[in-house]
Amino acid sequence: MNAAPASPSAEAITKASKSNLALALIALPRERRRDMTTFYAFCRVVDDIADEPSVPAEEKRVQLDAWRRAVGETFSSEPALAREVRALIAKYQIDANLFREIIAGCEMDLAGARYETFEDLRLYCYRVASAVGLVSIQVFGSKNPAAKKYAIDLGMALQLTNILRDVGQDFANGGRIYLPLEDLRRFDFSPDDLSAQRHDSRFQALMTFEAERALTFYHNAVSAMPRDDRRALVAAEIMREVYGQLLGRMRRDGFRVFDRRYSLSKLEKAAIIVRVVARSFF
Repeated sequence: MNAAPASPSAEAITKASKSNLALALIALPRERRRDMTTFYAFCRVVDDIADEPSVPAEEKRVQLDAWRRAVGETFSSEPALAREVRALIAKYQIDANLFREIIAGCEMDLAGARYETFEDLRLYCYRVASAVGLVSIQVFGSKNPAAKKYAIDLGMALQLTNILRDVGQDFANGGRIYLPLEDLRRFDFSPDDLSAQRHDSRFQALMTFEAERALTFYHNAVSAMPRDDRRALVAAEIMREVYGQLLGRMRRDGFRVFDRRYSLSKLEKAAIIVRVVARSFF
């Protein structure tokens, strides 16, 4: 069964996002790129529902509930893109519960993003990043079951990198703190310090600690990647290298995340794409 072509709205959503994932899709064959565009649009839409400041939390829950239902069945006034998402699930025989996990991750933000322990945060990261990876590897064409561990660990690494990069921005967005509160206490750095954007030795020690945790997941992903899937996973490997370089840049710069937005230039990203694609063939 072939999925319906990604609608213009899905393509527009993906193009407008200017995300690193959207960039990585360039390495995919046309059909898989089109299907990933549909999936990425779904992820973007449900995330935007949770992040929209002008909509009450209960209305957001109603909209997310509609999406939770829509991944499994047709109904009147279903969300836009729902038909394309169901076709994608059917085409690749994806477990629809992975889509529901992504929705549940977005719902976690509605309760106020603060996590007491890393284990609490791990569930959030699994839902908003590792579950995305588990869907993606199926669309990419991965065949080796070992790729599931790769996707889970890489998702954790990417999300932790995002958390470190966006510490200041997240706190400005409703006081969200994704760093585990037990880790803040470990380094005697309080939410008030975060609010005041205190970039001192305590903050740098905290961020270094979290970066080391992210690096462990990057290393685990590399170890888990099945070599016979290296061509199928080329887009994921582009993401790994882009975010790995972002993390390295933050570390070398002392995590000055309060006064700058870390990113790679178009030339740097292009070099990564060429290198990863070449490596996948040779």
